[in-house]
Amino acid sequence: MRRVGSFLGSGIAFALLAYAAFALSDACVKALQGRVVPWQLGFYGSALSFLILPLMWRPGDRLSDLIRPRRPATWWLRGGLATVNMFASIIAFSHLPMAEAFALIFLMPLLITILSVLFLRERVNVKAWFAVILGFVGVVTVLRPGFRDIGIGHIAAMLCGLSGAGLFVLLRHTRDGEKRITLFGAGVLCPMMVSFLLMLPGYTPPDLWEWVIVSGYALLAALANMLMMYASRLSPASHLAPTQYSQMLWGVGLGYVLFGDHVDAWTYVGIGLICFAGLWRFLPKRWLRALLPVAPR
Repeated sequence: MRRVGSFLGSGIAFALLAYAAFALSDACVKALQGRVVPWQLGFYGSALSFLILPLMWRPGDRLSDLIRPRRPATWWLRGGLATVNMFASIIAFSHLPMAEAFALIFLMPLLITILSVLFLRERVNVKAWFAVILGFVGVVTVLRPGFRDIGIGHIAAMLCGLSGAGLFVLLRHTRDGEKRITLFGAGVLCPMMVSFLLMLPGYTPPDLWEWVIVSGYALLAALANMLMMYASRLSPASHLAPTQYSQMLWGVGLGYVLFGDHVDAWTYVGIGLICFAGLWRFLPKRWLRALLPVAPR
């Protein structure tokens, strides 16, 4: 009982629930089958993100801090990346089986490694580079260029992973120079403004059933973000990072049960390689020694 209580009291339980909510939110996107344009979905999702604003608030914060950054250039860059990330995610899940979309989006941890070297001048060991190479082998296995068509959904999923990695690296670069509420403002207000402007021409309101699904998408995403906030307060990021791969299980399960997605054997192999590459640095050291024997001195 003590172990169960410790688990529930840790951020891991909240993180697992958060990623389940994220997956269900993505399932709502797929359920719409493109009947609601990405800009409308983006606007509703961004607007409801303000539900988590009280969790971001700290003593001394003011509403004007949402749009008053110390570094305007990085504020706009963060807003632009967040906008691309949101639209790319919606397009990916609208066009691909859920498991396949997640597989390509999960390139993000590997892309973070590359961007950290290029822009943060971080040093990366051989094991990390091995994980990057393994991850890209997994992507090639999923896509199999020359053997299958690569469509807008595949491009959007990879762009989602790349923009997500960019957001993470930018956050590490600016986290000590900006208030948390200011970073939140960039990540929410920019996508909301762009979505609003894009959806105005030819706006068609969703029907009743589409409103239900759109509301599910937006509310589940807001709930997931709230749960992740609680998780990050209870556990360090290194403990929470592996839980994101639970989304892959949700993607396979929801895709099969709700949408009849059929993923071939090679795609499963690619998914396995990508997940293993992402989880590589969290494996126990004794496992790593067995997988990569140390050369004799």
